[in-house]
Amino acid sequence: MSTALIIIAIIIVIASGAYAASLLLKVKRQAAINQQALEERLAKAEVRRQQVLTDIRYIAAAMLEDRCELSEGVMRIGKLFDALSMTEQVTPLFPKLFSHYDIIRSHPIMEARQALPKQQRMKLDFARMRSEADLGESILQEAKNITEFEQAPTH
Repeated sequence: MSTALIIIAIIIVIASGAYAASLLLKVKRQAAINQQALEERLAKAEVRRQQVLTDIRYIAAAMLEDRCELSEGVMRIGKLFDALSMTEQVTPLFPKLFSHYDIIRSHPIMEARQALPKQQRMKLDFARMRSEADLGESILQEAKNITEFEQAPTH
């Protein structure tokens, strides 16, 4: 009887070991799948990030060639850097651009602007034009630097 119990115990241990090994293989396969998915997501995010940086450089070039108004370009560049979560990182590199962006970022546009009283619109226009006059040349110099801006990948 003790031999039968020993054989049953050995079979149980072998079966448990085989089951544990199969679970371990499943975990390893799932970890590999998860790692591959993570790498694919990171690669897609990097491609998107590089595309947005290309867009930023294009807008800066358009500002230099007078194809884009100064404030519009600043607004677009500022929002794109915000979208990349790079504003804090690049503000020291382009301080005049971000000074102007801070002034105009809350200005309403399109229908919201038209809904404002004329006096309020004129006040906002004056603040924008004064900032453009004070910072315009510096912003254009920074725009030139932005056209050559290269940021190393974050990952």
